[in-house]
Amino acid sequence: MILTSITALRDNYIWVLNNDHGQFLIVDPSDSAPVLDLIITKRWKLEAILLTHHHYDHIGGVFRLLTIYPNLVVFGPMETRRHGANMIIQHGDNINILDMNFRVIGTPGHTLGHVSYFSYPYLFCGDTLFSAGCGKIFEGTSQQMFESLNNLNKLPEDTLICGSHEYTLSNLTFSHALYPEDSDIRRYYYHVKELRAKNIRTLPTTLAHERKINIFLRTKDIELQKKVTRNGSYLHESQVFKRLRYKKDQF
Repeated sequence: MILTSITALRDNYIWVLNNDHGQFLIVDPSDSAPVLDLIITKRWKLEAILLTHHHYDHIGGVFRLLTIYPNLVVFGPMETRRHGANMIIQHGDNINILDMNFRVIGTPGHTLGHVSYFSYPYLFCGDTLFSAGCGKIFEGTSQQMFESLNNLNKLPEDTLICGSHEYTLSNLTFSHALYPEDSDIRRYYYHVKELRAKNIRTLPTTLAHERKINIFLRTKDIELQKKVTRNGSYLHESQVFKRLRYKKDQF
């Protein structure tokens, strides 16, 4: 399988997996136009769509694609049903596409029904896990997002993290400001600044790398705990995460 991505809207990625037979699937088509351009240019056959959640910048292109390809299979959680999903999935399900098995992992927090899809080494995690950051909490709770990130963090270290937005520099700007003495974060911050100045993408990333530079996956760090508490008192990891997410929202 070959993994690529299409840039859409302002900073979205539509992830594409294709095989040697001209068949492909896409994840979170925010816009149909670049997908249709790909089909025309490559002469590939679109086999399926995977949806992680119901926000418009992830489902905006579905209905047009279904109009053109009415037999297209669209997998998604219940919250995407009215947005074109015709194969409703939930945590623990397994789906088979293009001779690949995808495990559905419930990752609520950003939305209540948010899911991620994992087929080694690919993780399509929508707005749950980004490089150097995590998604905002709109419908769920910080506890849910904390648990979702912990579940994703149990995957193999060479898992390819395919988040849906190019937020890396913004996330690192926050992390570097909060944690300027961290050499891994500092080094990667300046590297990403150079990449983005040249409009070079920073995704996918690996879980091993994220464990080093993503402070939302490092809530056990004593130094990080000190930075989110005023009196140095011990906090449970979930509370460290909650305060960290609040700081990022206010940054």
